This record gives sequence, C-alpha cells and structure tokens, in this order.
Amino acid sequence: MQISRLFEILYVLIEKKSVTAKELSERFEVSTRTIYRDIDTLAMAGMPVYTSKGKGGGISVLDNFVLNKALLSKEEQAEILSSLQGLNAVHGDHQNTLAKLSSLFGKEEERENWIEVDFSAWGSNQEEKDKFTTIKKSILDHLELEFLYYSAQKEGVRRSVQPIRLIFKNQAWYLYAFCKLKQDFRIFRLNRIRDLVLLDQTFEPFKETKFSLGDWEEGEHAKSELLVIRVHEKFIFRIFDEFSGAHMEKLEDHWFRVHMEIKTGSWLVNYILSFEDGIVVEQPIWLREQMRETLLTALNHYSLD
Repeated sequence: MQISRLFEILYVLIEKKSVTAKELSERFEVSTRTIYRDIDTLAMAGMPVYTSKGKGGGISVLDNFVLNKALLSKEEQAEILSSLQGLNAVHGDHQNTLAKLSSLFGKEEERENWIEVDFSAWGSNQEEKDKFTTIKKSILDHLELEFLYYSAQKEGVRRSVQPIRLIFKNQAWYLYAFCKLKQDFRIFRLNRIRDLVLLDQTFEPFKETKFSLGDWEEGEHAKSELLVIRVHEKFIFRIFDEFSGAHMEKLEDHWFRVHMEIKTGSWLVNYILSFEDGIVVEQPIWLREQMRETLLTALNHYSLD
C-alpha cells in the first residue's frame, strides 16, 4: 500500500540521508517510476526531499530534517498504527513499517495482536495466495495480465487484461480490469481465474473509469425478486451469515419461513441445492418448478438399472 511505502521511504532517507531510486525500487519491489511518483507525493506533502544527478547523486532529505512525532496528536498516532495493523493483517507486508512507527510513537506494547484478518477460504493453497500477490504487483506496476477465465455461461476463455483494482465483496475477491478481448471494463471473480501469467507489457494507468463499487453487484443485470423459502433449523445459520436483511418466522417441527429480496440468476438453483434436504422453495413458482425439474433429472442419474 502506498501510505505504508511512503512512511518507510521517509524513514530510510532519514536513516541513510541519500539513496538511489533503484535501491528503493528493489527494496519495495516496485518500478523506479513508482518510486519517483512517491517522492513527488512526499514533496507535495511538504517533506523536504529532493533528487540530485551525477556521481554520488540520488534521492535525499535535508540534513536538519527530523520526523517530529509531536506533529501528530495521540489520537492521530493511534489511528495511523491501527490502519497499518489492519493492512498488515490483510496483506502481511507492513510489519517493518509498523514496528518502526510504533517505536517512534512509543506505543510498541499497544499495537500487539489486536486484529487478525484472513480473507482466504478454509483450505486454500499457496497457489491462491500467489495469485493475489501477482495481481497486486500487476496493479501497482501497471503490468498486463493473461489468464484463462471460466464464467458462469462459458467454458474457459483466455483473457488479456489491464488491471485497475482488487475488490472484496460478499465474501469473494474480484478483479476490476480493462479486458482487451471485449474492449471494455470487466469484473472477474478470482477463484474462476486459472493459468495466471504476469506479462512484461506495461500500460498507462486509467485516469477515470465509470465504475462505482456502490452501484455494482455480481449478476447486476438480473432482476430482484421476492424469495420465500422454508429452511430447517440445522441450516438457518447460513441465512444469518449470508442474508442479514432476511425476515424469518419460526414454524413448528424445527423449520423457519424466510422472506427476502434477492437477485435471481443461474446461480440460485445451485445455491439452493447446497442446502440438501433442508430447504423448500415456496415462491416464486417458476423457481419451485425449476428445482423440481433439476432434482428429477439428478434422480434419473442414480436410478437403479
């Protein structure tokens, strides 16, 4: 994350007085162009950093500059450390910056283990973690990606994309990117991406896109419809986990009737099947009939010869 890198760059400059852009780029695993953008950001924020050319040149900070913690109130110091602790819990690559700032603020004891965040699924392997790291690098360094993508409608299609940002929504990670195949902006679910390759091809970052996370939903073109189901109590925890706005009515014999507005689509039948024998669709009628047909077809696969 840029704010973490900016703090650590400033710390390195104070400690070493002068360092080259190449050294910083290797340390933070970003391009030299990214480092120069960071230096510009620090300068615009009023930090006395400057660059010099020639032998012995590089990026420096004025000799008499001291990072004065008194510029920040105790509340602001706590907010910075809390933000970095949260980022470190998610990404795991901010420990050095967190330790240095904690020492500077004199709050080493207060920062320990107040949060732990893991967005990966239970049982996820190293490949999934490497995928996240590769996409992160492609976004920060403006490098194109290529991968095989399996959508809900088609078999795997190879895509070349220019990534913009990662999105976490509704318990899943997505990549928002410009798709060169479709010549338009698209959203890709990470667990449907296979054979991910980081390319050497760079691209100019997009200054503005029409995307708004608040306006987007997976399956956004599907209509919203009232779903009425009966759910056995052994599965009711899933309704609490996945549909916080649902209205529930307790029935007899360990069942609940649930009312909720939901985006319909091809995913819904598979989702309902995941409740096994612990769910009954009451409305809409078309979904009830579709469930019946699906279950009869599945039953035929298991018919005794």
